[in-house]
Amino acid sequence: MFSKVLVANRGEIALRIVRGLRDLDIASVAVYSEVDRLSQHVRYADEAHLIGPANARESYLNGDKIIAVAKACGADAVHPGYGFLAENADFAEACRDAGLEFIGPSPESIRLLGDKIAARRIAEQCGVPVLPGSGEVESIDEALAFADRIGYPVMVKAAAGGGGRGIRLINSPGEFREAAARAMQEAQAAFGNAAIYVEKNLQRVRHIEVQVIGDKFGNAVPVGERECSIQRRHQKLIEECPSIAVSPQLRRSLTRAAVRIARAANYHNVGTVEFLLTEDGSYYFLEMNTRLQVEHPVTEIVTGTDLVKDQIIVAAGEELPYEEADLLTRGWGIECRIVAEDPFNNFLPSVGKVVFAREPAGPGIRVESALYDGVEVTPYYDSLLAKVTAWGRNREGARTRMKRALAEFRVVGVATNIPYLQQILDHPDFVSGNVDTGFLDRHQVFAAEPLAEQRELAEMAALLLVTGGETEVAVDSTGNSAATNGHRNGSSAWRGRMGGLSEAKAMGRWPKSI
Repeated sequence: MFSKVLVANRGEIALRIVRGLRDLDIASVAVYSEVDRLSQHVRYADEAHLIGPANARESYLNGDKIIAVAKACGADAVHPGYGFLAENADFAEACRDAGLEFIGPSPESIRLLGDKIAARRIAEQCGVPVLPGSGEVESIDEALAFADRIGYPVMVKAAAGGGGRGIRLINSPGEFREAAARAMQEAQAAFGNAAIYVEKNLQRVRHIEVQVIGDKFGNAVPVGERECSIQRRHQKLIEECPSIAVSPQLRRSLTRAAVRIARAANYHNVGTVEFLLTEDGSYYFLEMNTRLQVEHPVTEIVTGTDLVKDQIIVAAGEELPYEEADLLTRGWGIECRIVAEDPFNNFLPSVGKVVFAREPAGPGIRVESALYDGVEVTPYYDSLLAKVTAWGRNREGARTRMKRALAEFRVVGVATNIPYLQQILDHPDFVSGNVDTGFLDRHQVFAAEPLAEQRELAEMAALLLVTGGETEVAVDSTGNSAATNGHRNGSSAWRGRMGGLSEAKAMGRWPKSI
């Protein structure tokens, strides 16, 4: 087993990995950029090292600098988390060349499956259905000709893509050139590779993924499936485990297909095989993600596994401690991603200081977060603030618990998508499980404005925070604060105190409240 592991990431996933290392009694090393000096993972790890300025290319994407730190501090392995360098085969190979274990699949597997066209060929060789699609195309003209042959709508995708980047839905030939050019530009910026391919787009399909984990002894175990159909701009917002659309027979077919693909790629560590599921029960291979998924907690809460701990064990050369038959799923899990976006302003990113944050708790609730009062949300990194996972005996039990958790979640200082998530959870089609990847586009779900009382409570908290608690709050004979009574009764005393809030807003210290 490892003695010390460097975590090459930030935010909630870095904190999650540090906790996993602590459970295994392994020393942890955090790295951080200049704007992340006070981050939770920095304070929680056993040691932490500055690796560069805020720009990710000079810090979290600087593989040479990360490896140098790992060698200097005596680490024997590197855990990349997800995002940044997690699916970078060159970085995984550089770790290996430096004598460091990369806690993830081999560089060869990453390269093989990271090439979406090569991954399609593997699926075909394994007898797994794939959507009609081109190989890598040399030009937009070639891509357009293929789209005309298979018929619209089509998807143009980055050959080296993932995470919803470098993807465009195209409904007609007139849209093709501009959309394909943008996909290529986005692919180049995100992956350093502008190559694209064309794939038939199916309507009314679900996005189903199978979690797999393999060790270096040839064992490959499927760890259930997840429903990831609630997406906005190809970014997942809500995930479930299991899927209401997957029968026991279909589950066996999907998991067997996922294991065949993993074995064909000589895959070890955790990975996710993604499928599209049609209304008639047909399924098609989409891609395989060669990393830990953002949504891994929803699988863990239902199966009782610890996928981060399992990753570390497998990377250390140990055999998986369980087989598929040992995994008994229990109940239902739903996970929501809390992001710093303003649903009342076209989902524009929201940056600034979180002056007040309180996370939900109670039975069946798990929160993955790096929030704290005073944390700065910057424009440099992903907008994910936290993930909330709710467990219930059944789907409705998980849904109602998630509603309670989102109602308890308080973030003051930046806008979040919590009101939007609440509306989705209450939509009749979501309640009944009638979802697909076009759900949000088709239903045009809009976030509901917070109730006036909720807004005033947030404003009260914000006033106390921006004034450093110096606002006078009188206590009446009942023991209640005058400010609270004023809030409830709409008294002029409370309204007068709100003048301080207006002043704070004018001074640029006004926090948004959701």
